[in-house]
Parts: sequence; structure tokens; C-alpha cells
Amino acid sequence: MPSNNSSPKRKKKRYESYEEFQNNFAERADALYLIPTHQPDEKNEFTAKVLFMYDMIVLPKMVSPLFLENDYQKGVIEEASANQETLIGLSLDNPIVENPDTKDFLKIAVEVAVSPLAVLSDGTFSCLTQARRRLEVLEYIMDEGQFTAKVRVIDETNPKLNSSERTLMRLVTQEFERWVELSQTVPEEAYMFAKDLKEPGWLADLICATVNPPYDTRAEMLTQSGSSARLLLAHKMLKENLEVLELEEDIHNKVQNEVDRSQREFYLREQIKAIQNELGEGDITTRDITDLRDRVDKARLPEEARKVALKEIERLAQLPPMAPEVGTIRTYIEWILDIPWSNASKDRLDVKKAAKLLDRDHYGLTKAKDRILEYIAVRSLKPKKERQPILCFVGAPGTGKTSIGKSIAEALGREFVRVSLGGVHDEAEIRGHRRTYIGALPGRVIQTMKRAGTNNPLFMLDEIDKLGSDFRGDPSSALLEVLDPEQNYSFSDHYLEIPYDLSRVIFITTANNLGTIPEALLDRMEVIEFPGYIEEEKAEISFKYLIPRQLEENGMEDQNIQFSPEAVGKIIREYTYEAGVRNLEREIGKVIRKLARAKAERKKVPTLITPEIVEQHLGPAQFFRSEAEMKDEIGVSTSLAWTENGGEIMAIEVAILEGKGNLQMTGQIGDVMQESGQAALTYIRSRAIEFRIEPEIFEQLDIHVHIPEGAIPKDGPSAGITLACAILSALTCRPVYREVGMTGEITLRGRVLPIGGVREKILAAHRAGLKFVIIPKKNVKDLVDVPQKAKDEIKIIPVEHMDEVIKLALYPEQVQKPPRPRRKPDAKKSTEE
Repeated sequence: MPSNNSSPKRKKKRYESYEEFQNNFAERADALYLIPTHQPDEKNEFTAKVLFMYDMIVLPKMVSPLFLENDYQKGVIEEASANQETLIGLSLDNPIVENPDTKDFLKIAVEVAVSPLAVLSDGTFSCLTQARRRLEVLEYIMDEGQFTAKVRVIDETNPKLNSSERTLMRLVTQEFERWVELSQTVPEEAYMFAKDLKEPGWLADLICATVNPPYDTRAEMLTQSGSSARLLLAHKMLKENLEVLELEEDIHNKVQNEVDRSQREFYLREQIKAIQNELGEGDITTRDITDLRDRVDKARLPEEARKVALKEIERLAQLPPMAPEVGTIRTYIEWILDIPWSNASKDRLDVKKAAKLLDRDHYGLTKAKDRILEYIAVRSLKPKKERQPILCFVGAPGTGKTSIGKSIAEALGREFVRVSLGGVHDEAEIRGHRRTYIGALPGRVIQTMKRAGTNNPLFMLDEIDKLGSDFRGDPSSALLEVLDPEQNYSFSDHYLEIPYDLSRVIFITTANNLGTIPEALLDRMEVIEFPGYIEEEKAEISFKYLIPRQLEENGMEDQNIQFSPEAVGKIIREYTYEAGVRNLEREIGKVIRKLARAKAERKKVPTLITPEIVEQHLGPAQFFRSEAEMKDEIGVSTSLAWTENGGEIMAIEVAILEGKGNLQMTGQIGDVMQESGQAALTYIRSRAIEFRIEPEIFEQLDIHVHIPEGAIPKDGPSAGITLACAILSALTCRPVYREVGMTGEITLRGRVLPIGGVREKILAAHRAGLKFVIIPKKNVKDLVDVPQKAKDEIKIIPVEHMDEVIKLALYPEQVQKPPRPRRKPDAKKSTEE
């Protein structure tokens, strides 16, 4: 093996030679990236010539100069450079070993690309090396005086980082930023490059190459397996270096403070300003400060904000124009001046006009409209009342929550501003950042108030149920102060650090689900539910709003096109399934676009859209409504269910099997519904004698309850009485009347408890053609929301106990022999015989 002592040792002026080398050959560094990498075989192995680098270690993806030790290195590099090949770079385990053998080199090598040789001013040779990847040395081969090695490529891909790796990367990057800040020799670009790295191994290698620790640390970094271990090593290395640099900085600051140059410069600059003012040649900075003072005098700022603004202007006047703080202070002052502290719009307090405007833009939504009209009425009677409503509109998508906010703002004569909170996970998005951070800004609340231009807009916080919450912060907690009338008169933004009055703002939040909103935040809001539209309401909305809007948007408003009620009903029933009208408008728009294309192609365009034309343009029906059973059946009862898309009827089927007394429930049943089934069965068993059922057969029969459409999750207690009817019908062979639908929770004593969604459930029964609906007696109060047409065509029967339900829903007598287990022979008697 060639010795590293076969040529003179390098001189001490190594770094001067490196600078000269950089100046002469820096332009050739880019050429290294054009040299192709060796392609490994199927075992991920390859063989290549060896370059002995002795006491030098190059980490992957790094470019470094190599000063040649002997003629062997020179020959290998000249040949590799001429053939555009990469080499296997080997480094010594102990750099002070003389006449090393192969066993003295590290087992981990790097694949390197080399540039052509260059002659330095002292007569030595050098080249640039660019490391590619780590290699595991398998064996050495001596071939005609040249060393080759067989190596295996080490796979360092890290497809997905875990949370600990991401945290460690963030910590190491922060420490590296501090190290770059304290170091006088490394440019800031090194940190900017490291911050964008996504591979932990590459980040560790880059930091090691930049910090340039002792040889043994670099060797450990090269041979360390696993990106996490290398990151920990980089973390340790940065910690040690930071302690030294921070000590140096502390000593430097103590010396620097002895000579206060800033005070001397300030005195000289003030003299220059005074001379310039006397000559009428005031600089641009002076004029800007004067302009800011004039703006503060003209602005109607609160006293505290005025004091802060003037104090910051004085600080700005004392700083030199090129000081880095000038831009930060100026931006802060401009934010104070641009925020509407006292500029307010005048409310329109005419209740009748507001009601007409709300009805013009939206159909239905009575509760939301009534609440706003009540607010206008109170303000008209007591104009000085300052407390504003904080409302939360909750409902399924497409029910008009966001759009009615714009109409409310127009009715009140206020500015409308909107902020979407979906996916916001940082509380600084709400409260802003401290001014100590570079690029700090106020939070979204203050930014939106600036955009509104008044201090009393209608502020809509959209999708409040989709706020994020993780280790970066909890924005819902920051909203507690914003949405609390007792606190928001002095809202504190971290950027401004001046109390801002939000008490004159009407806040409206929207959500699809109350379950994900924290209780403390929900308690501060007045919830108004948007239950969704029934079919008749959707048809009315289509004729009043959706069809005219789609005709105008698609250029067909002058064609006198009319939709028949049957066509609109077909679109609602067979092509949409939603609580709102968003998809309904899309389907109507699709039909009108087909007509627009026919018009553009000079084809005949029908003026009356019928169900046949709808099916022609939209294709086969996409949804099918549930219908009532065709005949009275044993073990099948009809339950009424509520979904986000409205009400539905739901058949419950029961089968009796010979078994061991088990109750099985299938069809994506939730825990609450499982418990309702258990309660229903227990009620039946407790009254078994009255229902003419032998008590002992419950231990010999299995009961299987199934709710069809098994792919759809179902839960809730409202199917309790329906489950009881179906199980009792199957056990006694008394059929259930097919025209009866029912809903209600059952207790072990047979009491019927109230449930929710009565309006939607009765409308579903009406659509399905049921004639009778059984509801809990305590839900009679909810019938006020049910359309009169449905109440006229369906007989609604309130009940308090399960006995009433059984009389109304089941045949009085059995129609066939009930299922009973086959009698097993008495084993004792058979033995005696």
C-alpha cells in the first residue's frame, strides 16, 4: 500500500493554498456534478478504484479540496478525471498512523468525484472532491499496482420522519442558527440552506462539515448508522461549540460597551439635522417623522394608543436612517394609524325594510332572521345599547349559513368581513406575533378590522368547528376573549400590545358540528340551528333563486326557459341527497349548460323543462328515497331516523332462531343503539306473561335484529320503541301495520322518552307515504315547526308508554304459530326406561 510518508509533508500555509486553489478552480466545481455515479448490481454492490485520503474526511454531498500526499494519489486522480469516473474514498481511523494497512482505514467509505489536478503556488498538487454517498467496504483487491475495493451502497433514504425526528431536526436547526449568528466566518446562507433540508442525515452531515470538529468526531459522523444518531451527534457538537462562542461574545460585548460609539454618533447626527433644518434642507427621514406626527394629530386615537404612537415616533427620530429597527418601528406606527379606532358605520334600524331585504335574499331560515330583527328592534328602542349579539350558525353544508351573514350586514348597513378558521392551528393567527420576531404582524382579527375600515363591522368567523389544536398552539383558547362580551372591549393583540375595543362588532360564527367546539367557547355564543330544507322548501328556493341565477350565469336568461314543478322535484329526489341546496344548484346548472350548448350549436332549445328532459341531460337517477313496506309483516317495523341530510324512514327486521338466548344486532349499529335493543328486550321479558310468551324460551332462542343499508353507521336511542315492536312481533307472530312509523326512546319500565329531529322525521314519513306516526308525548311541542300540509295528511299520535305503542302498531292477535324451540328429551327419564 502506498505510504503517506513517500512525499514531503504539507506546509503550514495550507489555508493560503486553499484560498488560491478556490480562486483558480472554483469554476470547475460545478463540473463535478456531471460525473456519473457508479451503478450497483442487484445486490446493491459495485467495484471501483480506491483513493486514499488519509487524514481527510469528506461527508456525503459536500465539496472539499484534497491536497495530495503521494504519486499514487496523483495517478488515481488523473485516471479517474480523464475517464469521468468516481472513486472510493478511504480515510484513516487514526490519522497519526504511519505506513497504514487496509485494516487501519474506516470500514465506511464515500464515493467521490474528483476534478482535474491543479498545481498550487508552493508546487504541491490538489484537486476538488465531491462526496456522493456512504459505502460499506466488503473487500480490497490489488490489481496491477492499483487498489480497488468491492463495496455495498448504504441506503440512507428515510421515507417518513417520526415526531421525535422532526423535533430533533427543529432543535438542531435552531442551534445551528445560533451558531451561525455567533460565528464570524460562516455566512448566513449556510443556515438558510440547512433550514430547507428535509433529510435528517443530510442536515447532520452539513452541520458537521460547516462546524469542522476534530477528526475523531468527523470520523464518528461518517461511520454512524442511522440519521437520528447522526443528528444527536450534531446536537452534541453544536452544544460544545456554542458554549465557546457565547463566552467569546460575552467578552466582546464587555469590551465594546466600554466605548459607547452609538451615543457619539447620535450627538453628531443631531447636529447635522439641526444644521440641515436651518438651511431648509431637512432629510427624507425628518419629513417622514413630521408626516407621521401630523397623522397622529389628525387621527382620532384613544389616549393610550396616541401615547404609544408618539413614543414610537420619538424613538424613530433618534435612530440613524440606516438602523435595522427603523422599518420595524415605522410599520408598527402605520398599523396603529390604519386600524379603525373610532370610525363607525351608522346602523339602519328600520325593522320592516330589514325584513324585506332578508326575505329577498333567503327563503326560510326563520330563527336567524328573527334574531337579527329582534336586535334591530332593540337598537331602535334603545340606541345606546352597546352589547352586540355573538351568534353561532350550526347546520349541514349548503344551508345558507355564510350567505345569510352578507344579507344581515346589508340589512344593518354594516361592512361585512369574513375569516375562514378551517385548519388554523396557531394561536398567533388570532392574537398575532410579538414584535421581537422578524416579519411579525397582527393577528387575523386586527388585520380584518383594518380591512373593514370601521370598528363595528359584521365579522364572520367561518368553520369554527374545524380549528386545529396541537403542539403549536390552541387558537380556540385565543378566541375566548374575542367572543366574550365581558372581555372583548379590551382585546389585546400580541403585536399591538394596546387594548382594542371589539364590543361594537357583531360576531357570527358558522359550524357544521357542535361536538368539536370546546365547551368554554360554545358557552360564549348563542347557537342558532339551521336544520336543513325540506323538499317543498328546496323547490321554492329553486324557483325563486337557483334557476334565475343559473340562467343568468350561463347566458340563458333571455330564452324564457321554465322548469316544471315535476322536473324540479325529480332533481331534488333522484339527483341530490343533502340538507342544503348546493348540489341542487349544481344539478340545475348542469341542465342549463346542456341547453346552452344546444343553443350554441344552433339546435332547438325547449322552453319547458320536464322530468324527461331532466333524465335525458342528467342520466339515470342517482338516489332512491326509502318507501313504506308493501304489506304488513311479522318482525318488521318502520322507524323514523334523522340524518344531516334530513329525515329518513328505516326498516327494522327481526328473526327468531333456535339458540342460547343471545341478542345479535347488525347493520353498523352504534353503542347507544345496541343499548336500546337490550332495553327493549328486557322490557319484553319483564312482561312476557302478559304477551303470552313462556319466560323459559328466552334461554332457548336467539334474536337477530338487522337494520338494512348496513354500510351506513347508525346510532342513537330514538329507535327504542321500534326495536321493541319488531322483537315482540317476531316472538308473538303479530304483524306490524306497514302504514305506521314510530320514534322514541324506551326505558326498562316501558316509558317512552322524547327524542330530537321531530320535524325532519315527520317529513320523511310524509314523503314515504306513511299514514300514522307515533311520537313521544313530550315532543308535541316540536310539532309547531312541522309544515301544515304534513300534519293534515299524517295522523300524529303522541304516547307516553309502550303499551300504547303496541296497541297502535301491532295486530291484536297472532296470525300464525309463534316460533318455539324443539323440545329436547328428558335425559333422566330415558335412562330409567
